Amino acid sequence: MNKKLGNIFKGDKVIWMVFFFLCMVSIVEVYSASSSLSYKGGNYWSPILKHCGILAIGTFMMVVVLNVKCKYFKLVTPFLLFFSFVTLLWVLVAGQATNDANRWMNFLGIQFQPSEIGKGALVLAVAQILSAMQTNEGADKKAFKYILFVSAFIVLPIVPENLSTAMLISVTVVLMMFIGRVPLQQIGKLLGVVALIGVVGITMVMLVGTDEKKAADKQVLTEQVAVEKEEPSMAEKLLHRMDTWKARINKFLSSEEVAPEDYDLDKDAQVGHANIAIASSNIVGKGPGNSNERDFLSQAFSDFIYAIIIEEMGIEGAAMVALLYIILLFRTGRIANRCENSFPALLAMGIALLLVTQALFNMLVAVGLAPVTGQPLPLISKGGTSTIINCIYIGVILSISRSARKKEVAGSDKQQGMALAVAS
Repeated sequence: MNKKLGNIFKGDKVIWMVFFFLCMVSIVEVYSASSSLSYKGGNYWSPILKHCGILAIGTFMMVVVLNVKCKYFKLVTPFLLFFSFVTLLWVLVAGQATNDANRWMNFLGIQFQPSEIGKGALVLAVAQILSAMQTNEGADKKAFKYILFVSAFIVLPIVPENLSTAMLISVTVVLMMFIGRVPLQQIGKLLGVVALIGVVGITMVMLVGTDEKKAADKQVLTEQVAVEKEEPSMAEKLLHRMDTWKARINKFLSSEEVAPEDYDLDKDAQVGHANIAIASSNIVGKGPGNSNERDFLSQAFSDFIYAIIIEEMGIEGAAMVALLYIILLFRTGRIANRCENSFPALLAMGIALLLVTQALFNMLVAVGLAPVTGQPLPLISKGGTSTIINCIYIGVILSISRSARKKEVAGSDKQQGMALAVAS
């Protein structure tokens, strides 16, 4: 029996434990936070059974991936890059809109976000470039140009409809370049250019975008002239998110103190109810399943699930969840440090940084330290293909932990020599 379990639970046991605890937290909190879905659907078990089914599929895919040797991951990189680029362009033109953003598409009856696949494809490509162009002094200077070229095909199509995901991928790529020993001068120049583009971009958003009241008026006007104008132009499709971006920037940067009786929960429902959830936790929490704000907080089971975790599990529970992601990052770093070759090491760190950075974004939004983005909490938030893909990412780390060639430890050579001497 133990041998059979060992054949299934291959790879690093600490990563397995982190994955297990994240799934347990996910099942409990998604079940609690999905009360509104249960009420609307009339079936109290349907949302959580569907979520458990997705986790089961994700776990199965993770087990499949961890049994693939890490050297074979290189073979799928060009296919994933091509598929990601084509589907990202398709989403811009004919994607399905959710929350005023075209991020979804259907393929063979399966609905998914191409950006989720694009993130993994880009991490794979960057890891290959950095590993192939390593020298004794660090990465070759040409690697920087190749990484920017490949990144442009994935990041730029994501920007118009999902700016937060584009930023997340960009941060991950920069961190991978730092770990991959790309010259600091090149990274510094890149950060300077990005800062300049950011200033220009924010300026455009503040000039072109409209606030929420004007946006509402604009929507009414658009409905009035909808008969005259059948379909919006491509420019309008690409720039329609500027109203949302400006509203989020204004909310985040606003220093005006609003009295509780004057706070508009209809206009700022997500932020308001997330703050109420955190404040009402009373440090120790209300206990699993006892949240009140889950019935009022939009996307309580996804984007703002961390606020529900704080409300129910208190500061200790929230700290435990954050600690799980920290353990994931540091344990992956230890796995990467043991790898003899640079490709599996860079790939493992890239995936870990991708997951942990996204988790950090989600937590900062939930506690009001970052503008509202829409990034779910990896492996905890309710999701479909994104949950399965995150499980596959964990499978890649586990595959590297078990199949990547390890560095030889100096002490082991001495032990082998002593054993041979005794035997002789």
